[in-house]
Amino acid sequence: MLGAAAEMGVRHRIDVMVSAEPDAPVLSRLKGARGELSFTVRLSANSKESKFFGMLRPSFPDIVVPDGPGKPLVQQTKLWEEDVCHQRRGLPKVTVTQLGGHFAQGEGRIEISAINRHIGVLVPPDELTPGIKLDQGSDSFGLFYAFRAQSRNSRLNVDLKIYPIDCFL
Repeated sequence: MLGAAAEMGVRHRIDVMVSAEPDAPVLSRLKGARGELSFTVRLSANSKESKFFGMLRPSFPDIVVPDGPGKPLVQQTKLWEEDVCHQRRGLPKVTVTQLGGHFAQGEGRIEISAINRHIGVLVPPDELTPGIKLDQGSDSFGLFYAFRAQSRNSRLNVDLKIYPIDCFL
């Protein structure tokens, strides 16, 4: 035997999808309207081989409100992916900290400004609740772990899927 067997490691990919609850104001009042959304995701992915900590700020400038529930506002999109294989050490820590945007123009316009609750500060009018654990599953990219951030008044969901991708160290 020439060398030791390669050890299995992992790298992670994070995808995002945005949807509206069936009772969301944008679905009931603004079907077909155009809008935009942006949000901030705090990401901490640290291992011996790779260290990443930072804020990701994806934005989606050209969203069309679907004609009914069950259709996403933002299709599943890759948010972040590690390029280094590392030892298995748990999942990256991801938290959606704010969600903003607007839909439609003029009088019917809906503004969205949802943020997390902070100690010592009044509860925000449109509170963003991060870290809601969803069932794990698998799709065309493989096995994933899913987490949701949901805005209380605007009734929007930001779903994060974390894919552990096997690789050789």
